[in-house]
Amino acid sequence: MQFDDDANLDTSEVDDVRGSRIPGGRATIGGGIVGLIALVVGLLFGVGPEQLGLSSGDQQPDPAASSVNQVQQACRTGRDANAREDCRLVAVVNSTQDFWKQEFARRGGQYSPAQTVFFTGRVGTACGTATSAVGPFYCPADRKVYLDLGFFNELRTKFGATGGPFAQAYVVAHEYGHHIQNLTGTLQRAQDGQQGANSNAVKVELQADCYAGVWAHNATRTPDESTGRPLITNLTEQDIRDGLDAAAAVGDDRIQEKFQGRVSPESWTHGSAEQRQQWFYQGYRTGDMAQCNTFR
Repeated sequence: MQFDDDANLDTSEVDDVRGSRIPGGRATIGGGIVGLIALVVGLLFGVGPEQLGLSSGDQQPDPAASSVNQVQQACRTGRDANAREDCRLVAVVNSTQDFWKQEFARRGGQYSPAQTVFFTGRVGTACGTATSAVGPFYCPADRKVYLDLGFFNELRTKFGATGGPFAQAYVVAHEYGHHIQNLTGTLQRAQDGQQGANSNAVKVELQADCYAGVWAHNATRTPDESTGRPLITNLTEQDIRDGLDAAAAVGDDRIQEKFQGRVSPESWTHGSAEQRQQWFYQGYRTGDMAQCNTFR
């Protein structure tokens, strides 16, 4: 994945609170066996920590973490995105929102942007206080995507994904898929509390995968407002393979097999590895959000 060196990055779309301390309160996710379960659930890219219903004592971010709002100083251009992980994620956020803004306009609608928050250790949200154990998530109550960048190392080392820049981009685009669902009214279908291979929870997650693929299809065609040229200049077949591999790594069946030694489709909330790959590729192949109706 390559970015236009001369493009200007819009850091106003990202709140960088890494290294800041969250005062008081209780964390949504805890340690011990409860924390392990939360880690497994969270790493499946849930739509908010409030769905886990867990709490524990305070946890403070690492005081040695990066300074607050680091990206505002370091991430100015596409050249920075080609050199730094956090800047690359800023660029992916910009590209994703540029696409959906233009897609909504093309369809006669208006896109409402969502902030992305980079945090370390723990973060307060309108959905509750969450630790990094919950993984990347979207909070519909404040319309923000939350990322602890350390997750991407976990995705590779604990869950066996091959990694790579586009695996990270897939994660961001998936969470923005939930934002699209929130704007279009489909996200609420997952709030019926049901689980299982044919549940609304699974269908919502697979649709978010499909929307991530739709963005990927259009990423090198979407003009950046600062240059009139696409911010992402090149996506390779290896990039797409990395995205598909990341989608498979967080399939319910892969997670259950790894952590409990058996597969229980009746408790699925996100879909199998095959399904997640299938729907991401459906979006990537067609580039059309209308082809992402997982509820059919």
